Order: sequence, then structure tokens, then C-alpha cells
Amino acid sequence: MIEYTPKNIKTWARLGSCGAFGIAATEIPEEDDNVVMLTSDLLYYSGLERFKNKYPDRLYNMGIAEQNMVGVAAGMAKEGLNPFATTYATFATTRCCDQVRVNMGYMKLGIKLVGLTSGLSVGILGATHMSIEDMAIMRSIPNITILSPADCTETIKATIAAAKHKGPVYLRLTGVMGNPVVYKQDYDYQIGKAITLKEGTDISIIATGTMVYYALEASKELENKGISCKVVDMHTIKPLDKKSIKDACDGKLIVTLEEHSIIGGLGSAVAEVLAGCKKRPPQLIIGIADEYKHAGSYEYLLQKYGLTTTQIVNKINNKYSEVR
Repeated sequence: MIEYTPKNIKTWARLGSCGAFGIAATEIPEEDDNVVMLTSDLLYYSGLERFKNKYPDRLYNMGIAEQNMVGVAAGMAKEGLNPFATTYATFATTRCCDQVRVNMGYMKLGIKLVGLTSGLSVGILGATHMSIEDMAIMRSIPNITILSPADCTETIKATIAAAKHKGPVYLRLTGVMGNPVVYKQDYDYQIGKAITLKEGTDISIIATGTMVYYALEASKELENKGISCKVVDMHTIKPLDKKSIKDACDGKLIVTLEEHSIIGGLGSAVAEVLAGCKKRPPQLIIGIADEYKHAGSYEYLLQKYGLTTTQIVNKINNKYSEVR
């Protein structure tokens, strides 16, 4: 049984989102005899070494054949198993797009597709391995639930929730080992229900993934400038919590913050909701520019693409000065 103690939460953060996923995955079979794990030759990076040691007959290494892995997971799901298929996020969503569209979207099979090292976290391997368009792709396919946890604590929550969910799920894991902690204790997590981490009246910052931590840090600096900020963790990208977005319309500015392309991700999803609101403030979309990315460390890439706390504060402050 998972215990949300300060010691465990610190350990999960040190391991990173993939390691946290592996810890949650190892606990799930205690309640679900049908859970199986598939990996595309990424046993270590998927955090599934613990799972293999405890449940060797439930771990399937499919080799570097991601499309086939999703097809095998589809067959398992048809036979009543609860398969988690894990690989780099870019391969899970671009290379496997046809299999995902048919087996998860059209057939509604309960495959849990885990996108490892999404965003900029695997930037040292270059543009071929960086996944900055995965949410846009998965959002456009019907029937797929998309989860984007803020930290390793929420990764544990999201993994367990995904296992219990009957339909297809895409679990997007961002960040690196030593992830900042957003949730320092146990809390209520529900698919499709955003979490307000901080109340405010001037600006609403709606963030997802690792950017939730940066949203909180930016809000502190903006508060020092006399700007009251609300911060929302939009951990479920689909189905989107439309009520939380409409509630944010009372302020002077809505900011969306994501480690994803500015096209098709959280910012676009929020804009689609705002388009139907009679009263809505301006929106500022902060994310990754529409271009292929340079190779580099995670910290370097966050700086290069304007996603550090200071850069986020400056962007919000400049926009707020135009609309206040």
C-alpha cells in the first residue's frame, strides 16, 4: 500500500516521474490481478525494474518495436487484461499514432499508454526524442483520457487512477530526477477535476505537468509586485475541467503554462473553452515555440525556451501591464 509520508515523497522526487511510475506500478497488482506491463526495451527508464523483480511473469519487453507493443497491448486488453505500454512519449504518440488511433480511440480498448520523458526532459538526445506535440496529437483522438501529473506525488496518484479507469489513457510524464515537489502530503485526486493550489483575484495561472511548480513560484514573485494570482493544477487535459476555467474568468488575465508546444496543448484547450464564454479576459499562452528543439540539458532548454521562473514572471508582468 502506498503511504504518502514526507520520506516517501522525498524519495519519489529524487527518482523522478519515471521512477515514481515504477513504484506505483509495482503496487497495483495487489488490487488488480489483470495488470501487465509492456516496455519497448526501456526497462530502466520506465522504472519497471522493481515490477520485473516482483512480478516477472507480468512484464513483457517488446523490444524497439513500439507499434507492435501497442498492438500486443490491444490484444491483451481484448482478453480482459489491464495493460500498461511504456516508451518515450514521442514514440508513443507519433510512431504509434495509427495503432493508438484505431486500438485506443476507435476500439476504446483500455490500454494505458505511458509517455516517458515528455517535454524537454530528454533534451540531451535531441529533437528526435523530445516530445512537445504529444498532447496535441492525443487530444485530437476521441475517447482517450489524458493525464499530466505535476510532480512525482501526483504521478503516483495518476498511475493508480489510470489503472482503475476502464477506458484508454495516455499518461504524460515530464521532469527529471530531483523533480520539485508540489504535493507534500496525501490529497484527493480525481480524473477530470482540476485542483486549485492557490487563490487569487487578478490573474489565473492554469498549468500542467512540471510547470505547475513554476506557476507557484512565479505567483510568489508576482504577489511581491502586488499582483494577486490564482494557481490551478490542470492535471487532466482530457476530459478538461471546464468549470475551473470558467471560474477563472473573473480575473483580468488567464495564463496557461505548459512544457509543450504552444500549438494544440493546454493553451489551445483552454482557449477552446474561453471561446464559448460571454465574459472572458485575455489569455496568455506560455509554452514551447513552434520549432524543432536544440539538444541540451533540461535546465539549459528551460532557459532557452523561456520557461524559468524569472522568464515566466516577466512574460506575465508584461502582458498584465497591457490589460490591467
